[in-house]
Amino acid sequence: MFGVTEACISQSLKRWKAQDGSTKSQRTRRPRVTDRNDDRNILKTSRTNPRLTAPAIRREVFLNSPSPPSVSTVKRRLNAAGIMGRRPVKKPLISEKNRAARVKWAKEHHNWTRQDWNKILWSDESKFLLFGSDGIQWVRRPIGSRYHPKYQLPTVKHGGGSCMVWGAFSGSGIGPLHRVNGIMDKHVYKDILQNQMLPHLRAMGRGSVYQQDNDPKHTSLFVKGRKIDNQSPDLNPIEHLWEELERRCANKRAKNCNEKFAQLLSEWNQIPMSTIDTLLNSMQRRCQAVIDARGFATKY
Repeated sequence: MFGVTEACISQSLKRWKAQDGSTKSQRTRRPRVTDRNDDRNILKTSRTNPRLTAPAIRREVFLNSPSPPSVSTVKRRLNAAGIMGRRPVKKPLISEKNRAARVKWAKEHHNWTRQDWNKILWSDESKFLLFGSDGIQWVRRPIGSRYHPKYQLPTVKHGGGSCMVWGAFSGSGIGPLHRVNGIMDKHVYKDILQNQMLPHLRAMGRGSVYQQDNDPKHTSLFVKGRKIDNQSPDLNPIEHLWEELERRCANKRAKNCNEKFAQLLSEWNQIPMSTIDTLLNSMQRRCQAVIDARGFATKY
């Protein structure tokens, strides 16, 4: 009935008889070294400052205690309350001024239709490493096989170089992808606007708007005087296109920047229209999230 062995049942019956039929175990265990008040203080300290480590929490809560609990005990109390150690998500720093601007922008665009979003030409630049990835990677391996070639992550000194690109897209599909040679400064950006962005924007028709983030080189006097809309980076859906492009090129190695850009350009032109539709259809949800978060960074 219970799927256990006869020996297991026999041992259970012996224990039951030894306890005179009592269902409670008579085992002894080590008493807890923290009481409810200690546990509350541990949780309160962690919630007040989420960046405190377990040793720091132990020092702060049990500063005057003659027999403080171990660091492992503090970790167990935190884990039992669901406060686990996690890597914090990285988001752009948002000032008070930018928070207000984000909320204002989100409210102005919250009720836009898909036809309205189709008039926007979204743009940004991104860096792609020639060898490997600058993000954290994980591998599942058996114990004792850490240095087996199968489970290693090959690296090269100084990262092996990178390829910087500028790209754009709109409701009509993928736009230009331009390789940036050297440092991306305001002069290089002005050249990109004149030779890459403007021809594409004109082809989109009257009423089209060029969208960029608030990077200083984007907002310099060199690029003003055009019909340009500035917004925070995490509200620009092109960030998700960069992630898509990174995934598509993840298993491709390049010997030099020319080869890397050729790979990026090939995969960029193969991004389907369905991906564009998903990003633009999410803009109303993104705006609402910014409004709800009062201008702070959101999961989008």
